[in-house]
Amino acid sequence: MRARMIVLIAIVAVVAAAGAWAGWMLRYRPLTVFAWQTRLALRTSGLRKVRVAAPAGPQTVFVGGSGPVVVLLHGAGDTAGTWFKVVPELMGSRTLIVPDLAGHGDSAPRTGPIDFKDVMEGVEAVLDALTPRQKVVLVGNSLGAWVAMLIAQRNPERVSLAVCVDGGAIRGSNLHARVLPRNRHEARESVEQTRDRRSPHVPDFVLDDIVRQAHQGSLARFAATEATMNHYLLDEAQLREIAVPVRLIWGRSDRLVPLDYAARMHAALPSAELVVLDGCGHVPQLECPAAFVAALRNALELEKK
Repeated sequence: MRARMIVLIAIVAVVAAAGAWAGWMLRYRPLTVFAWQTRLALRTSGLRKVRVAAPAGPQTVFVGGSGPVVVLLHGAGDTAGTWFKVVPELMGSRTLIVPDLAGHGDSAPRTGPIDFKDVMEGVEAVLDALTPRQKVVLVGNSLGAWVAMLIAQRNPERVSLAVCVDGGAIRGSNLHARVLPRNRHEARESVEQTRDRRSPHVPDFVLDDIVRQAHQGSLARFAATEATMNHYLLDEAQLREIAVPVRLIWGRSDRLVPLDYAARMHAALPSAELVVLDGCGHVPQLECPAAFVAALRNALELEKK
C-alpha cells in the first residue's frame, strides 16, 4: 500500500510539473508552441520529415503527396509549419516539398547569423536531392518568394512556375517597415503592418514573445546579414529576362510589402499575372487560407496550359 501511494504521489507530481511547464510555455513562449502545433499538423496531414545535406549543414524538409512537385518556401522568421492549412488541400494532386529554410526551424545553421547564401544553397540542395531531374513549381511567401524568383532567374530549367506571395527579389518600397520591434508598442505596429485591420486582436503576451524573438530568433539572425543582401536583388532589366512564368498573389492589406511593390514587379515581368486578395495581409496562407488556396489552385491550373 505504501509503495503504491508513493508511486501515485510521484505521478501526480509529474503531471503537475508537466502542466506547469505547459502553462508557462503558453504564456511566455506562445510562438514556439504555435510552431510546434503547425509542424505537427504537417506530419498528421501525411508529410514525412527528411534531412538533406547542404553547405550550411543538414536541412529539414517535409515531403509527401503525389503528382507534379510543388515546393513551398516560407518567410524570414517562420518555419515550414506556416503552410499547414495549405498542405491538406494540395496533397491529393501534388507532391509537396516543404523545407525549413536555412537557420529556421530545425535546419542548420542552428546558431549565428543566417546569410542569404545559406538560404539559397539550402533550397538548391533540397532540389538536387529530392527532384534532381524534373521541373518544379516554386511557391514562396516573403523571403521564400525572393528565393523562388532568384532560382527561376538563375536556373530556369529547374522551374516550371514561380508563385510569389507578398514578396520578391526587388528592392522594397516601405521605408517605415517595422521588422525587429524593441517593445510591445512597436510589436503592435509590426503586427498591424502585416495583417488586415479586421483580423483578430493579438494579445499582449504574444506581442511580448514577438519582441523576444526579434532579439533572439531566426529573423534577427537573418537581419544581421543585411549588408550582404544587395547582391541578391534584381533590377527591372533582370526581371524582364526571366523566362519562367510568374504568378503574383498579394494581400491587399499588406503594409509591410505593400501592393505597389507587386505592381512594380508585375510591370517588369514579361509573363506575370497578379491576383490581389481582399481582407488579407502579408501571410495570406495563415490569415485567409481559403482565398489563398483558391488563388494558388488557379495558378497551378494555368501552369498546366
